[in-house]
Amino acid sequence: MIRKYLTSVRRGLALTGLALVSWLDLLLVLVGFCLLCAGLVFAYTLALEGARPRAVLTRRLAGRWCGIDVESPYRPAPPEPERERDGWYREGNSLFKRSWFIKWTKRFEWISDDPATGRDLGWQLWNPFAGLLLVPAVLLTGPPALRLYGKWTRWWLGPRERRGGEGWLKRHLKALGFQLGLFGLSAAQLGMAVPTLLVLIGPAPLFPTLVVAGRTVTDTLRREAKNWTGVRIDRPYLPEPSFPVPRADGMYQHGRQLYDTPWWPARLARWRWAMRDRATWRDLAAALVNSVVLLLMALPTAALVFFGFQGVLALWVWRPIAQWTNTGWSTTHWFSMIGLPEATSHGQALALTPVAVAAFVAGLVATPWLARLGARFAKLLLGPTEASRLEQRVERLKQTRTDASVAQAAELRRIERDLHDGVQSRLVAMGMKLGAVEALIDSDPAAAKRLAADLRHTSSETLTELRLLVRGIHPPVLSERGLGDAVRAMALDSPLRASVNGVVPRLEQPAEACAYFAVSELLGNAAKHGEARRVSIELGYDDGLLRIEVTDDGKGGANAARGSGIRGIERRLGTFDGTFALTSPPGGPTKATMEIPCQLDPDVSSQRTSTSSGTD
Repeated sequence: MIRKYLTSVRRGLALTGLALVSWLDLLLVLVGFCLLCAGLVFAYTLALEGARPRAVLTRRLAGRWCGIDVESPYRPAPPEPERERDGWYREGNSLFKRSWFIKWTKRFEWISDDPATGRDLGWQLWNPFAGLLLVPAVLLTGPPALRLYGKWTRWWLGPRERRGGEGWLKRHLKALGFQLGLFGLSAAQLGMAVPTLLVLIGPAPLFPTLVVAGRTVTDTLRREAKNWTGVRIDRPYLPEPSFPVPRADGMYQHGRQLYDTPWWPARLARWRWAMRDRATWRDLAAALVNSVVLLLMALPTAALVFFGFQGVLALWVWRPIAQWTNTGWSTTHWFSMIGLPEATSHGQALALTPVAVAAFVAGLVATPWLARLGARFAKLLLGPTEASRLEQRVERLKQTRTDASVAQAAELRRIERDLHDGVQSRLVAMGMKLGAVEALIDSDPAAAKRLAADLRHTSSETLTELRLLVRGIHPPVLSERGLGDAVRAMALDSPLRASVNGVVPRLEQPAEACAYFAVSELLGNAAKHGEARRVSIELGYDDGLLRIEVTDDGKGGANAARGSGIRGIERRLGTFDGTFALTSPPGGPTKATMEIPCQLDPDVSSQRTSTSSGTD
């Protein structure tokens, strides 16, 4: 019995030492986050991955020493990038000669989007306190204290089932964290703005480089504002200048000056681009204004929450410890700042506890509203202007015009090939058989009848093939019933258990055809490559924008670099200045979101709409 007790004490001390290391891991994560704000994504990823071995070791020790098995909650790591046939690595519309950038980007998305990462960070913060409490607990009770610590570890580090919503306290604490995070990103943006302005006095050629580096931090603020508060802040920047092209005489021109090499024209074009873009100066102004405003928004709530939390700790943790050790150290002196006496007894502590709790709750009440308000204020200077929107759209249309021409030429060649190899060959054969019928009708009427029956069967097959070809060009149901009913008809023919929901009016026929074939490609990919069983299609149209979401329960891992289907969808949508977003983590689910700017069909007098439909 004594030996078991001593073993429990040794194990408790070891777990306490391991718990204290969690603060070092948390410090490294904070350093990695600061480097992330400066554009070093891999530093944050390394910090998060470097902290996981301590959590894994704690899970293993909890099962071995505490008798509580804790399973790993982490999502599977993303696969290695695959090289394409031409030797390049593709990520979206960008090509890379080496795979390290895509690899670290994928690993950053994988580890930052994993819910277990957030629980690990919370465990790193609170586990040292639990470890310090474990020492006296294990000295008093022995093995039961270890088992209780094992349950604590399983609650923090074990896998959890998804719940419908979050509690009030967790939701408002997260909102407070979002407030502080937005302020931290704006402060990092200010840190990048200062050297950017200083180089205008000194080495001006470095100005474009620092502008691009500062935009990395600003883009992080835009992305996190969307993830945290739902406020979308689009990038307002004008397109970067293209690389100089030599003239017929081999010289490079910039304005009225000619150069032998493209170095100076490229540098001057980038400097002029950075100086003329109004978003550059709006970012610099936002760095100062947002830092001050977001600090003023977050400071009162953070002060109230800190006051209330520290007040409860002082009343019921530090005060008893100070009285027990007879140090005479006062831990409730901040209550005197609001005119309240210090607590020297349990009765006074009980009377002051509602004050601390009220301050804590009052600080959290407005945090969601203040977080959204801060993001909306940041959008005033960081959002796009009408000029930048037009410039971006013109540049995008220039890029997609070539793709649209190539895709149209390929489609015409496909139709020509199908007609030549299919329908045309059958018509030629039918013509030859008609000649044989004409020759045999007098000499051998029975043989002529057999050939005529064969001709009738061949004509039926030719008509069926021709209908399929026409359907591939433009389905009749799409012209007659519209996009909503056409997608529902497609869902009925799909081998998956598909459900279609949404209200879509009659739209322009080219946009309807684009959306129809894009959905058809996604359904085919889900059944053929995703090994899905169910798929959900959401249709919606609002304010000139058609939005379609296709979600399946397949194995995930969809990648545009592995096939031409997703690229074809991107090219098809690019013709209409549409956007395509794909989320497909390993293990699923796969969610594809398409947005197509389009207008209502002016030729339809009475628009047909539908609500929902499904097939099982």
